[in-house]
Amino acid sequence: MILTVTPNPSLDRTYEVPALERGEVLRATGERMDPGGKGVNVSRAAAAAGHRTLAVVPLGGAPGALVADLLARQNIEVAPVRISGHTRSNIAIAEPDGTLTKVNAPGPDLTPGESEAILAAVGVHAPVADWVTCCGSLPGGLADTWYADLATRAHGHGSRVALDTSGPSLLVALRGRPDVVKPNAEELAEAVGRPLSTVGDAVKAAEELREHGAGAVLASLGADGQLLVSAAGAWYGNATVTAVRSNVGAGDASLAGFLAAGGEGPEALAAAVAHGAAAVQLPGSEMPTPAHLKPAAVTVTADVPLDRALTE
Repeated sequence: MILTVTPNPSLDRTYEVPALERGEVLRATGERMDPGGKGVNVSRAAAAAGHRTLAVVPLGGAPGALVADLLARQNIEVAPVRISGHTRSNIAIAEPDGTLTKVNAPGPDLTPGESEAILAAVGVHAPVADWVTCCGSLPGGLADTWYADLATRAHGHGSRVALDTSGPSLLVALRGRPDVVKPNAEELAEAVGRPLSTVGDAVKAAEELREHGAGAVLASLGADGQLLVSAAGAWYGNATVTAVRSNVGAGDASLAGFLAAGGEGPEALAAAVAHGAAAVQLPGSEMPTPAHLKPAAVTVTADVPLDRALTE
């Protein structure tokens, strides 16, 4: 089972418009409303692919109740932690050429009691989880060490830990020795404090994260594919995508595919690439089902193209 922890979930509304024109009244040609937050999206992608998943989420107010209802409709088990604040609501505007404009709310501050309640909920369910997946930004009230503490506790229950966050909380969380971390290219560059111009630069940056405690690094390089760097070696994977409709949640779908396929080695990387490629061709943050996946279109190689320039 994949257990996900999303300390700052959201209610996500996505509107498709012919063009984003500042200061004008826009007529949407399509709209979606989804439960959001990176960990929630991992659960949604895992469930869409037919895997058991449980989402630990702090929920509050009417938006929180709606998130819980939307998750239940997708047959996702939920371990809700009631909070006094209101779950945030986010807005995304999608244009036909794939351009996405997002407005993300900051979310409520959590009290020390609410923080401990989330950790306690993880402790209840972690013993039966193959993976504890810690995802997203940390809301106010949680220290940068929170993910490191969570990883240590999850390991104590015998679970492997996947981490998808950024900024100071990523670097500090490496102290908890997560089994895999999943940055995108921008987050990877931020973590090592320098720009990344090539795939080779990304490999070196991934190795630095491993030196600081990450067991493996699954890096999303956008249109340039994905990279897996672990103690067993490095692999590069990509897939041809004819049209990008929305990249919301694509990285989360990739992580779900990676973990569901075992969470290590080239086979898991191939699953991650297939899920990510399928996700960007779907509207809003819709998650791919097995019918959307095209594994034959995926290429994975240990011959990593180190000199390949990364798309800006």
